[in-house]
Amino acid sequence: MNIVQYPHPSLRYQARPVTRVDDALRSAASRMLGLMYEAKGVGLAATQVALPWRMFVYNPAADPSKPELERVILNPVILEKKGSLDESEGCLSFPGLYQKVRRAKAVKVRYHTLEGSMEELEVADFVSRIFQHETDHLSGILFVDKLGPIGRLSARPALARMEAEFREAQSRGEIAPDAELVRRIDEIASGGAVSP
Repeated sequence: MNIVQYPHPSLRYQARPVTRVDDALRSAASRMLGLMYEAKGVGLAATQVALPWRMFVYNPAADPSKPELERVILNPVILEKKGSLDESEGCLSFPGLYQKVRRAKAVKVRYHTLEGSMEELEVADFVSRIFQHETDHLSGILFVDKLGPIGRLSARPALARMEAEFREAQSRGEIAPDAELVRRIDEIASGGAVSP
């Protein structure tokens, strides 16, 4: 398992609802938390590791020594949004790229836990941003899709570089063709192996 980078097709994948919690899902969540900490991130969505499930992990402190702040979120739904805030945002699938993104200041969310319970929560500010960013990932929406005209212009060179590097790695055979990558994710979604 590793964090995929733009423009990997799994980043545009419409994640499927989690219908059961088993050891494979728990193991994937644990590995995702480890990858998130290695990359010094605060959140990581399943589609960022080429898994097709509506699941993300987060720890707003980005600190493995604070496991009490870790959460594994299954099937998140944003029920309400309040206010708005423009703040700098980055993404582990877009290393080194940061742009101002307008998000709701606070959101009310519903989700399932790994224990199978359904919870509702109101979160604000930074945690609200994490929830919105990661929930977007599960619908194939990326933070660069939310940029205004100036942000899009300033991000264009970095995105073009990432696209060129990805295609070059594919041409060298280091990364499978897009159709093969999507086939692997579809196979996992239909009950095949957990690890792509």
